[in-house]
This record gives sequence, C-alpha cells and structure tokens, in this order.
Amino acid sequence: MSILEKVRPEQPVTAARKPRVSDEHGRRVRVGELTVRYLLLLTVLALTVGPFLWQLSTSLKGPTEDIYGSPPSFLPEHPTLHNYARVADTIPVWDYALNSLKVATANVVTNCAGSALAGYALARLRFRGRRGTTLVFVLAMLVPVEGIVIAQFTTMRELGLNNTLVGVVLPGAIGAMNVLLMRNAFRNLPYEIEEAAYVDGANVWQRFLRVALPAVKGTLAVVAIFAFMGAWDDFLWPLIVLSDPSKFTLTIGLNYLHGTFANDERIVAAGTVIAVAPLIALFACLQRYFFRGVGEGAVKG
Repeated sequence: MSILEKVRPEQPVTAARKPRVSDEHGRRVRVGELTVRYLLLLTVLALTVGPFLWQLSTSLKGPTEDIYGSPPSFLPEHPTLHNYARVADTIPVWDYALNSLKVATANVVTNCAGSALAGYALARLRFRGRRGTTLVFVLAMLVPVEGIVIAQFTTMRELGLNNTLVGVVLPGAIGAMNVLLMRNAFRNLPYEIEEAAYVDGANVWQRFLRVALPAVKGTLAVVAIFAFMGAWDDFLWPLIVLSDPSKFTLTIGLNYLHGTFANDERIVAAGTVIAVAPLIALFACLQRYFFRGVGEGAVKG
C-alpha cells in the first residue's frame, strides 16, 4: 500500500446521483420551474389542439348521441363516417376543395418563386433604392387588408378577372412578409461561398439557383406553409370576387353548409375536419424543413 493510500481517508459510498435536468445552455433547471414549464405547455396544447379534437370527436358521433350533454362525452360511443357522406351529399365539397387546392397551389408557387427572387435581390444585389424598396415591403405589412380590398376589387374588375380563380390568386401572389423572410435568410449566408462561385465563372442566376437557393430550403418551406395556409383559409376575398357557385372555394362552401344545417353540429364538424386535414398533411410533410429556421447554414464539412 502506498503512502497516498494510507493518508487518503476512505470516502463513504453514497447513493447514485439523481439525473440533473438542464436547459439548452447547460444551466440546471429546478423541479418547480420544470413543473411550471410543463403545465404551461400542456395548457397551450389544450387550447390549440383541444378544439380540433373536439370537432373530430363530434364529426364521428352518430345521430343518437347527445353532443350537448353534461358532463360532455369526448369519445364517441359508436363512431361513424356517415356525417362525412352527408357533407358530400349536401354540397359539392370535393369540387370546392379542388378549387381551393388550385388557388393554394398557385399561391405557393408564386410566393416561393417571387419571394425568393425578390429576397435574393434585396439581400445580395447592389442597386440604387435597395433600402427604400425594403422599407416599402415593411410598410406594406402595416396596411390592413380591409383598407385595400375595394381597390383590389376595382383592379380585378378593370382587368376582367372578376369571378375567376386567377382573380383570387393575383392579390396574394407575393406576400411582403415572405419577401422579408427570404431576404433575411439570404443575408445570413456567408459571402465567401458566392465569391468562390463567382471566381469559378458563375453568373447571377447560377449563383442564385445552385448556391444560395439550396441553402435556404428551411425558410422556403416556411414560406410555402404560410402561403398555403393563407390561401386555403382565406374567406373574405374569395367571397367578394367570386359569384359563380361552381368556382367557390372550400371556405365559402362550408359557410353555406353552416347556414343550411345550423342545428346539426355533427355535419358542420365533419366539414371543418375536411377543411383542416390538408393543412395538417402539408405541415407533416414539411415540418422537417420548417424547424430548420431562417438561419439555415450553408457551410458543411
């Protein structure tokens, strides 16, 4: 036995340490604080997801089940899809959904292409009036839709686009917020990458398509989701510009359903679920890119 082992006192055997919970910065989180965080998260989850789950439950309940009982019954006793068939028998819901899909798809394409081009120009190109143009996009976000809807309707009438799906798409073809999102994403990219491409002989379009655009796929997914949701959920503008029932979007069609069956919440809930399902599917497909955020890196080892 060495001298150090003789001098060193024997340390008592203690129980295994409890796992320490820390935040993203490595700081220890107390149990009380952690409990409060989870309670807040559960409260927000209940307020956001709860109404949709209740609508889904109501849409699956049969005509003999009481949806106004106290205490309310969340799970249906005899689940049925008959309410969804009644929606299709009452209004041409699939034709309305197809019109909404056309409008939303066109809105996604125009916003992604236009916002990417405008954002790249504001972030990377040097031209006179660039700061003023950026300020115009910022000020455009402050103008309420209700303040310009009459001017939009007059413009569509002069262009002969009233009562057309093109007239529904055109005012929201490029959103100011989407342009600013893409601008910030392009500004966060290192200049050295484009300089290297410039030295190799790449022109502006090649640098945009092959270098800058693939590096901001996360922000492009955010723009796509926002554009799709805005076009799919829009009610006021399609209601103003459309008059032919065969061209109605889903939101207007569901409004007729609500007025016809105001006392039958089951069929209204079924229509609501039909309207929300594409948004959930879109987010499920793009969530991998959505959470990458605006500051997605371009340099990879």
